[in-house]
Amino acid sequence: MGPWMHDSWMHTWFGMWLWPLLLIVLIIALIVFLGRRYSARNFSSPDAGTDQSTETALDILKKRYAKGEITKDEFDRMKKDIVS
Repeated sequence: MGPWMHDSWMHTWFGMWLWPLLLIVLIIALIVFLGRRYSARNFSSPDAGTDQSTETALDILKKRYAKGEITKDEFDRMKKDIVS
């Protein structure tokens, strides 16, 4: 029998289901890999060298005050809330 007959390897479970399944798994893995790589690159901190995980609320408050985002009274009130 030739490869065009129904007993060819393409009509077995291996040929009909495994290859498309492997292709789908590879496509999903590629999407996940590229997604993680893209998000890690684009959401990294613009302040290179600073570790955001060790930054305290007081540090953030001090930066906001230094940038002029909040007034002295707001700073003192917020600092009191953080410290107590």
